[in-house]
Amino acid sequence: MNSLEKAGELKRRTKIFAIRIVNLFRSLPHAPDAQTLGKQLLRSGTSVAANYRAVCRARSQAEFIARMGIVVEEADEAVFWLELLGETGVVSPKRTLDLLKEANELVAIFGASLRTSKHGVK
Repeated sequence: MNSLEKAGELKRRTKIFAIRIVNLFRSLPHAPDAQTLGKQLLRSGTSVAANYRAVCRARSQAEFIARMGIVVEEADEAVFWLELLGETGVVSPKRTLDLLKEANELVAIFGASLRTSKHGVK
């Protein structure tokens, strides 16, 4: 798989992740704590896909690194909110298991890409 195909696959994967986050948010209870945590997750989880698209349009290596850093931060933040939703009992931890797995994989993939990119900068 070449880099263009990998980028396309990651665009697809992050978009699916965002859709799953939206669907989880829509299913949350309407209690204030659930909605507050859910909105934080909604913002960070959908931001991963939007910011990765921006990474793909980067005009320089410095811009790529800056935008990729945002993607890593947002994916890691989504991990936090998913953990918090499960650990506080707002949703069953079992419901967040697959999303947490995907979020952690995205953090690992984008984190590795960021480290590789930074290595090339002198």
